[in-house]
Amino acid sequence: MPVLRSAVIDIGSNSVRLVVYEGAARAPAVIFNEKVPAGLGRGLAIDGAIAPEDAARGLAALRRYALLARQMEVGDLQCVATAAVRDATNGADFMAGAAEAGLEIRLLSGAEEAEAAGCGVLAAIPDAHGIAVDLGGGSLELAEVADGAVGRRASFPLGVLRLPALRGQGQQAFDRAVRRLLKAAGWPGDMAGLPLYLVGGSWRALARLDFELTRYPLPVLDHHVIPRTALRRLIRATKRMSFEELRAIPGMASNRAAALPDATMLLATLVDIIDAPQMTVSSSGLREGLLYQALDPATRAQDPLIAAAEFEGRRLARFGSHGRTIADWIAPLFASETPADARIRLAASLLSDVAWSANPDFRAERSTEIGLHGNWRSIDIPGRILLARALHAGFGGADEDFPPMDSLVAAERVERARQWGLAIRLAQRLTGGVEAPLKASALALVDGRLQLSLDPGWHHLAGEAVDRRLRALGQALGAKPELVLL
Repeated sequence: MPVLRSAVIDIGSNSVRLVVYEGAARAPAVIFNEKVPAGLGRGLAIDGAIAPEDAARGLAALRRYALLARQMEVGDLQCVATAAVRDATNGADFMAGAAEAGLEIRLLSGAEEAEAAGCGVLAAIPDAHGIAVDLGGGSLELAEVADGAVGRRASFPLGVLRLPALRGQGQQAFDRAVRRLLKAAGWPGDMAGLPLYLVGGSWRALARLDFELTRYPLPVLDHHVIPRTALRRLIRATKRMSFEELRAIPGMASNRAAALPDATMLLATLVDIIDAPQMTVSSSGLREGLLYQALDPATRAQDPLIAAAEFEGRRLARFGSHGRTIADWIAPLFASETPADARIRLAASLLSDVAWSANPDFRAERSTEIGLHGNWRSIDIPGRILLARALHAGFGGADEDFPPMDSLVAAERVERARQWGLAIRLAQRLTGGVEAPLKASALALVDGRLQLSLDPGWHHLAGEAVDRRLRALGQALGAKPELVLL
């Protein structure tokens, strides 16, 4: 099967970045990500132009990226420029320089940039209903997202490189200026009271600060929810902590640490204007939105979590992927579960063979890492924990070795995920990792008994190893194991 790769070169106000993707079209994985902090937007506040040294740095990065993309055999390369190039008096000169490197740059308007950011949120959170808020170096974009589509959108000159000058006039003047800009564009209008979806490196840095302050047990940025009540704590921290203290936070870049106080105050003002109850971090933004926009409607309609899990399961399976068959085989044991949990169970089944090539002593650990920290979309933090718990049990992990997550997800859901894993483990042991035996057998709960039925001609599948797995699952379900030979 040919490898399909896509890439986006993003020419922003802070940095010039190349991201290369591979995998399922609906949920491609990042296989290369590099940025050069060229700072093209720095000179705009001084004389309205990109400074010569910044332009030279950015063009050097573009020449490198053009060469790399060719060598990586990228089939679909998009190169876009945003606020810095859009607003600079010498932006056309910069684009001409990029053309000499063989790149065709698409200069996004503010509305197009906002739409791409909104599509990025929908790519990762298909049921998002609120306002995508993309904070870049040169501009701030707002886009309404609801019912799988982007509605109203707007761009404002409120990027982090412009905020220091605005905040230098005092907090009240800053608040009035932001309110005036939004009101002139009709925001929030009928979108008041909706949650925000945060896009961009500055917001991710704010989430890292939130992790640090709360000692959050699973510091995954995507889908991290920040309640409105947390803003006061975050504001106090950015005032109290020095640059060095902020920079020392794990994953915090120097430029993000420097801009964090301004970004936090802007968010507080936006939350107040929009009356947003909470904020959800989206690690998918403009670049992922551009890829999403290029998809046909049928591909867009796919579940991104299931698409990614199916691709990864197929790539790593020993004898061919049959995760959906496993999910159907164990489904009778979990007839009362919610659709949301059934979806996570399907993802776990699709990934049920992903750690087999690891050292046997570390397969459970490896599968837990895949579940908790995998590049999954459209899955919240509790969902990641359930996925990891199922994979941990499916690869024979001891219960006491799974990290405690009681503060993030209900204990009964975690226990149910463990049962999924034990059922998946039985399926893999019974079949040896191939599909046909699943179609000649069945699992059922009947009057307090866990029945494993084998069709005629398949009775020899039974054995001591299968019996041990059946008993372990029966104990977890509180049911007596029973082998039925038809």
